[in-house]
Amino acid sequence: MLSVQPGVAVHPGYLTLDEQRALVAELRDAAKAAPFFTPTMPRTGKPFSVRMTNCGPLGWVSDAGGYRYQPLHPETGAPWPPIPALALRAWRDLGGDAREPQACLVNYYAAGARMGLHQDRDEETFDAPVVSLSLGDTAVFRIGGIARGGPTRSVKLASGDALVFGGEARLAYHGIDRVLGGTSGLLERGGRINLTLRRVTP
Repeated sequence: MLSVQPGVAVHPGYLTLDEQRALVAELRDAAKAAPFFTPTMPRTGKPFSVRMTNCGPLGWVSDAGGYRYQPLHPETGAPWPPIPALALRAWRDLGGDAREPQACLVNYYAAGARMGLHQDRDEETFDAPVVSLSLGDTAVFRIGGIARGGPTRSVKLASGDALVFGGEARLAYHGIDRVLGGTSGLLERGGRINLTLRRVTP
């Protein structure tokens, strides 16, 4: 385990290569039931540079209606598929005594995609940590404190790495500066998949 700052830890190589391949296969099946879509910013309508889908009872979406969690896919109207077993295992291993996750965001970063600094604050409770799993190309992850504009630290997240932040860092600003193309052969078309597990309600 690598401690990045209080409340933030990286677990390098948490998933073996076989587990990574198995999880990618599960996500392919999930995407058949809940296809990837492009979220948009609520006020400007600008599309995100990542494509996403969700697994679990609730899924996170962003569009003209705002940031929110909902039980149905915004385009198909169907329920989200179950959270993959390996992702649930990671939550139980790394999430302490938190109740089961209700949402698993699945973001796909193609070449050039990034995620600006933001807080995960659309949940009703912040008692549980955020547990994240990386698949595919290495990403440069940046995290700061709970105040915008404060100092930040960067760490590379490789395929199979797990990231956990909670406690005093639960509302830390964080984002992805860039994805380093060609650093992994896990995904046939390259790029990076990130799974983010969250508890939404108390």
